[in-house]
Amino acid sequence: MIERYFDLRGNKTSVRTEFVAGLTTFVSMAYILFVNPSVLGAAGMEKGAVFVATGLIAAIATIFMGVYAKYPFAIAPGLGINAFFAYSVVIGMGIRWQTALSGVFVAGVIFYILTVTKIREKIINAIPADLKSAIAGGIGLFIAMIGLVDGGVITANKSTIIGLGNLASPAALLTIFGILVTLSLFARNLPGAIFIGLLVTALTGIATGFIPLPHQLISTVPSLKPTFGQAFIGLKDVWTPQMVPVILTFLLVAFFDTAGSLIGIAKQAGFLVNNELPRAGRTLMADSIGMLGGAILGTSPTTAFIESSTGIAMGGRTGLTSVFTGLFFILSLFFSPLLTVVTSQVTAPALVVVGILMASNLADINWQNFPIASAAFITILAMPLTYSISDGISLGFIIYPIMMIVTGKAKKVHPIMYVLATVFILFMVILQIGTK
Repeated sequence: MIERYFDLRGNKTSVRTEFVAGLTTFVSMAYILFVNPSVLGAAGMEKGAVFVATGLIAAIATIFMGVYAKYPFAIAPGLGINAFFAYSVVIGMGIRWQTALSGVFVAGVIFYILTVTKIREKIINAIPADLKSAIAGGIGLFIAMIGLVDGGVITANKSTIIGLGNLASPAALLTIFGILVTLSLFARNLPGAIFIGLLVTALTGIATGFIPLPHQLISTVPSLKPTFGQAFIGLKDVWTPQMVPVILTFLLVAFFDTAGSLIGIAKQAGFLVNNELPRAGRTLMADSIGMLGGAILGTSPTTAFIESSTGIAMGGRTGLTSVFTGLFFILSLFFSPLLTVVTSQVTAPALVVVGILMASNLADINWQNFPIASAAFITILAMPLTYSISDGISLGFIIYPIMMIVTGKAKKVHPIMYVLATVFILFMVILQIGTK
C-alpha cells in the first residue's frame, strides 16, 4: 500500500532508500530543536515548551507535506524569523511574547487565505527580486551577528559602538572553536554538518568544564502548557498600529523564505516541469498549516528547510522521506534534557553558518542598477545595525519607490509596492512617536 501510494517504483526508489533519506534530512536540521528554544528563550519563553512546540510542529507539517504533497521537503520553525520574533519584536519593541505569537497566528491566517485564493503569488511577484534577495541576505547578516554577540565574540564598545569581545574568555573560545569546526565540516559537504558541529562544540564545552553535564539524556516530554494557546490569549492586544508592520513582516519573510527554499530544492532535485512545481498548491498548503499550527503550539513561523536537499542527495524522491523525517522529530521530543547542554556558545556556529548560506542571495542583486542597489543596500545594512529585521525591510521598501520616482521610473513600480511603502512610513512615524 505504501509503495503504491508514493509510487516508489515509478520514482525509482525504495522504502529503505526513503528511510535513509529521511534520517539524513532529520540529522541535517535537528539543530533547530535546540537553537529555536535558545533564541525564543531570550524573549522570555519557556525553553522546554518551545522545544516541544518546535519538534511537534516540524513533525506535523513535514508529515503533512509528505502525505498530501508527496514531496521530500521538510518544514520547521525557521532561523532568522525567530530572531525577528525575539530580538526585534519582543526585546526591541517591548511587545509581550504572547502578543507576538498572536501576530504570528494572524499572519498565518492571512497566509492561509492568500494561499487558498492564490493571491500569494501576485504579492510575491509585485516585489522586485532584488529586494527579496536583499531581505534574505540581510537576515543572514543579522542572525550571524546575533550568534557572535551571544557567543561573546562581539560586544558593545564605548569608543567604536561595536567591537571584539574578550577572545581569551572561555565563552568566546568555545564559540570560535565551534564556528571553525562547523565551517570545516560544512566545507567538506558532510551531511548533518551543522548538527555534528553543534554536538562537537557541546562535548568540548563539557570536557573543558565550561558546560555542566546533564542529569539525564532521556525524559518525559516537557509540558506545552506555558506556550500552548497563548496566541489566542494575546489576540486582544494585537490590533494596534504597532503590530501592523510586525504582522506584515512575519508574512513577507515567510513568503520569501519558503518560496526561495522550495524553488531551490525543487530545482536541485529536478522536480520542476517547465519551470513550475507540480502540486505547488499542496506544497504551499503544508507550509501554511505549519505556520498556523506553530503559532498555536507556541513557536515562531515555520519554513521549508533547505537541508531537505541532503535527504534528496541520499536518494529521497517521494513524500515517504518527509514522513520518516517527521517521525524522527516525534522521537526527538524525549531528549529535552540536552537543552541544558546547548548554550548560546553551542548554537552560535549554527547561526553563523546559516547566515553565510543566506548571504549568498546578495549575489543575485543587480548592483549596477543604482535605484535597486540603494534600496537593497539600505535593507541589508539596516538589519544588523538597527538590530531589527523590520526596520531594514521598512527602510528598503520606502527608499525603493522614492528612487524609482526621482529617476523617472515611477510607472515601473507595482502599485502594491506603493501601498507597502506607505504602510512602512506610517510604521516608522508611529514607532518614533512611541519612543519619545
